[in-house]
Amino acid sequence: MTLPRSLLLMGSIALLSACGSDSDPGTSQPTDSVNSTTPDKPNSQALSKELDRYSLAKGCYALQSTDSEQYAAADDSGYRMAASDTGAAEAFYMQPATLGKYLLYTADEHLLTAVTDSPESIELTSTGDQSSVIAAATPSDNAIWTIDKDAASGAFSLVVESAGQALTIANDGTLALGPVDSANLAQFSFVESSNSCASYPEMPTSVVGDTYKGRGVDKPIIGFADIHTHGGMSSELSWAGDVGPSAGGVLYGEVFHRFGVPHALEDCEEFHGPQGIRDGNNVLNATPTETHETQGWPTFVDWPRNNYLTHQVMYYRWVERAWLAGLRLMVNHGTNIAALCRIGQLYAAKPDADCDDMSIATKQINYLYELQDYIDAQHGGPGKGWYRIVTSPKQAREVINDGKLAVILGVEVAQALDCGVTFNPDGTETPNCDTASVDAEIQRLWDLGVRHIYPYHDIDSALGGAGIFNGDVMNYLNFLDTGKFWETTECRDYPTDLPAIRTPGADMATGVPFYGDDPLSSTIMEINGGIAPVYPDGKRCNERTVTDLGTYVLNALMDRRMIIDIDHAAYHSKDMMLELTEQRDPAYPLVSSHGAHGGLTGDQAVKLLQNGGIIYPYKGHGRSHTDFLQTLKELRAAAGINDNDRILGLGYGADGNGFGGHPGPRGNGAEPVNYPFTLFNGEDWGPEFAPIKPVTVELMYIPESGKFWSIDEVGMAHYGMVADFVEEVRLEGGQEALEALYNSAESYVQMWERVYNRGAPNSAN
Repeated sequence: MTLPRSLLLMGSIALLSACGSDSDPGTSQPTDSVNSTTPDKPNSQALSKELDRYSLAKGCYALQSTDSEQYAAADDSGYRMAASDTGAAEAFYMQPATLGKYLLYTADEHLLTAVTDSPESIELTSTGDQSSVIAAATPSDNAIWTIDKDAASGAFSLVVESAGQALTIANDGTLALGPVDSANLAQFSFVESSNSCASYPEMPTSVVGDTYKGRGVDKPIIGFADIHTHGGMSSELSWAGDVGPSAGGVLYGEVFHRFGVPHALEDCEEFHGPQGIRDGNNVLNATPTETHETQGWPTFVDWPRNNYLTHQVMYYRWVERAWLAGLRLMVNHGTNIAALCRIGQLYAAKPDADCDDMSIATKQINYLYELQDYIDAQHGGPGKGWYRIVTSPKQAREVINDGKLAVILGVEVAQALDCGVTFNPDGTETPNCDTASVDAEIQRLWDLGVRHIYPYHDIDSALGGAGIFNGDVMNYLNFLDTGKFWETTECRDYPTDLPAIRTPGADMATGVPFYGDDPLSSTIMEINGGIAPVYPDGKRCNERTVTDLGTYVLNALMDRRMIIDIDHAAYHSKDMMLELTEQRDPAYPLVSSHGAHGGLTGDQAVKLLQNGGIIYPYKGHGRSHTDFLQTLKELRAAAGINDNDRILGLGYGADGNGFGGHPGPRGNGAEPVNYPFTLFNGEDWGPEFAPIKPVTVELMYIPESGKFWSIDEVGMAHYGMVADFVEEVRLEGGQEALEALYNSAESYVQMWERVYNRGAPNSAN
């Protein structure tokens, strides 16, 4: 996660922002396309195998009593088992809420719902102490039915866990509720409906065709990699909605939702206030008197967009569109910066939001497992979805060969391993961790499935100094988190005959980096005794480098075979990290996953590559990506690496949901992306793509509203535009750039194998 300067101002002022809507698509009429691996339409074909509790997903069924053999049909007060055939019965679309749990969606777009506290307007149709079952217009937890199958009878039972009640049948045939533990629990069959179902609302992928599988686990991977993103950042961190938000409540929108896209990406007013008055993103445009439309699904008047960083960009169907285009590996980092999160608490009026770095990171990682379950549910059961969390390079190769997305879990937080630090007035420092606690925390993360980690991120810690790339706002956060402003030094010289990935250091602001009369500025001045930091002119680097405890942790991470990311470490710390990893035999690879914050000069980059590491840039548009390819080729040549020795792969780090910004359009003079376009066939697609069946990428378009996104107009408004980015890369860099992009998953996995396959420590399964 990378933070632009202006985002941090949100703790000081309440600002507003406004954005315009997209233009009319004119004569372009893209379809809501469906590929066969993503069934959006009701399943009206005969079942080819016996149903189970998972394979009901997205099917269209009538509900039959196994006792009376009658079917459920709507009447004036609810539902009654009164239909003698499926043609007279209600047609239920089975929309998964997660594995084994469903919304039963009716033909008139209502939901079968249990009513335990019935309002006066609802006439109960059941008898005794049983409650009613109705068709409700809006979803609730009482509309989520847990479906189980009796192994002996083959019949199904339906339970509303939120109400602690099971679906049963009253004496008059009315659908009602009864005890879950009843010995006479009602049993049902799901029979394919002869009527049409209403499809549950969902974000389209606008991709036509099946995505491809691999050529064998022993063959190089064809597919691209995003090795730095934050798919766990969400305004809720549990499918059940009871854990709370990321980022102190600043970021709005969910990666998935038990009630689907209308609720995952609904109007943001509750989070951001009327017309966006509390939206922390308002400061980014430096237009404090403007507003933005809060409407979400399906109109999306003002968001998502590439510079609206406080709105969800990683909705799972947007990621699915990228996967259909060839995304085959993704590193998802649990992320947080406690000091920023505390500002978010104030700004979003969510004072109880969790801001502990490792706690939030863990919640986000657990949320990603729930996301995997949710996607599995949409595709018919455990393991059947396209999103697969992996914990070894062998698993990654297997998953990718099966045509799915290998997801690697990572952690990028300021207080990595709970190793924050407090700088005391007497010049001493108090670390929040020790060798025993970090050993336990590394093991805990390993057991959780984490394999990629940032030892440093934006704020100084007990492990060492953070890379300085922002000389004012980040310094303010460093003070809030540690009690001390950065102490700086001159950045060491570096060779200028090699391209730098990022030049080191930043111009440091003297004084508190806010307006001086706001409450937060007043507080910090009071804490600091009214003394503001003073710095020399010119670029400055962090004086704090790797501590003794930091050295211990780096060695412990290598012993555990974690992938270690060098980004965000202090410039001079990067020298120390490279030297330390070279003491291993063979040298231990390091990764620069999103633009080397804090600086990474040509000499450091060459050494990193020589040691088996990889360097991927912060995600840009197609032109900047192909420009970086030329830089990488020059650095590989200087490192003595040729394509025969090690594959030339160039992926990216999108930092999705990471508050770092996303690329805009390529601008005037760029050859336009013409929709629809074809991937894997045609000009610039080399012979390695010949066995792959082409897919068609259409303009991403929502039929319910007419909303569309064109990359030439909006850039990377959300992650779905990654598919369009592929066409930008082709237009800008041709065959060479496409080959490097689609080699990037293989390049990362090879690096991971150099990390992982070097002798396992105890209990390192």
